Amino acid sequence: MSLPAIPDELLRRLDVAGPRYTSYPTAPVWSDDFGPEEYARALERAAGSPAQPLSIYVHVPFCRKMCSYCGCNVVIDRTGARAARYLEALPLEIDRVASHLGTRRSVSRLHLGGGTPTYLDEAQLARMIGALAAAFRLLPDAELSVEIDPKVTRPSQLATLRALGFRRLSLGVQDLDPRVQEAVGRVQTVEETEAAIADARRLGFASVNVDLIYGLPRQTRESWRRTLEAVVRLGPDRVATFAFAYVPSAKPHQRRLPIAELPVGRARLELLGVAQEVFARAGYRAIGIDHFALPDDELARAADRGTLGRDFQGYTAYPAGETVAFGPSAISDVGGVYAQNDRHPDRWERALRDGRLPTVRGHRLTDEDARRRALIGSLMCRFATALPPDLADEREALLPMARDGLLTLDGAALTLTPLGRLFARNVAMVFDAHLAREARDAAWSRTV
Repeated sequence: MSLPAIPDELLRRLDVAGPRYTSYPTAPVWSDDFGPEEYARALERAAGSPAQPLSIYVHVPFCRKMCSYCGCNVVIDRTGARAARYLEALPLEIDRVASHLGTRRSVSRLHLGGGTPTYLDEAQLARMIGALAAAFRLLPDAELSVEIDPKVTRPSQLATLRALGFRRLSLGVQDLDPRVQEAVGRVQTVEETEAAIADARRLGFASVNVDLIYGLPRQTRESWRRTLEAVVRLGPDRVATFAFAYVPSAKPHQRRLPIAELPVGRARLELLGVAQEVFARAGYRAIGIDHFALPDDELARAADRGTLGRDFQGYTAYPAGETVAFGPSAISDVGGVYAQNDRHPDRWERALRDGRLPTVRGHRLTDEDARRRALIGSLMCRFATALPPDLADEREALLPMARDGLLTLDGAALTLTPLGRLFARNVAMVFDAHLAREARDAAWSRTV
């Protein structure tokens, strides 16, 4: 598989800053006036559907060092003291949220992200899941997944997670080339990654995912191909190849990167093309804009069924209707709102000890927001959507994209071409009614 031909002039026009659309409306449009009371009311609205299972996300923000490429909310804790305080406060948030949900307590999906969830030791991990299990009912077939750093994860931690019911593992790798690793401040050997995958297989994890990033400093087509071929030999069930988001205004530590060595424009897009080629040859299916999965993996089966979902954790085979999230900076999507916690652990903890939910910003979706979210979600997951007849301005804006070969319009049916799939974010931006206001302040990554 090779990239479609892209004229230089078209590439220049499409290489703009834009949202990734893991949510709509996207975070810059949310209001700081949205607080605990609004979130509590949203939870109480959600309680009105007690039979519908929830999704839970827990943000574990701790790491022992800051990688210079990182775009996550991370807290450096070299002693473990802050993590201990976090584990004291987390049950307070869990119980307070649950109290507003009435009898709606069943959970079909639980994801631990970070940071580094395996920064927590075996007893701490068990304690966290115990607090969740005391307030919520994890369904027998619930998908429990966790992100790990192979460098700091012990086999005993994996054994604990497996015993707690986790069956999907996501390994942070990013790149295996030593020069790239040196540039981004994350040194991780193939052997460490291989050992973690072998331990996961031995323990019975049903699905293993590897996270990679393209567009990092010093990546070349040749070095990236070596990384991809090494990953294929490790045999993960699925791979995420995220485009590097260079946003130093939002993440000042990224200024430590050797910026002159970042691949940009066509050079960066060609790295995605190499990934498509290597994974297709190895039998992986392309899923959405940046994932690959073996044909028998749940993600590929969901794509075949047309039930693929996308949220703040990426593509999922188990899209739950609503998500409640815990921990500093965590974002809930429930009761018709987005609600985000305070990102600073001390302030997050203080709110909980004062008896308040730690919500500091959010957005209540209008009916029009919900409609456009569905349109954008369909584009990002299925590369097609139905164009409502009243969106005449959007249809007009899509016509030049059709002439450029990004999409076809057949009545109400909008379908992205193979070329257009590379620029799904650009097409989605046409449907973003908030974009002009967001763009004044947003630090978006490049779409190419």
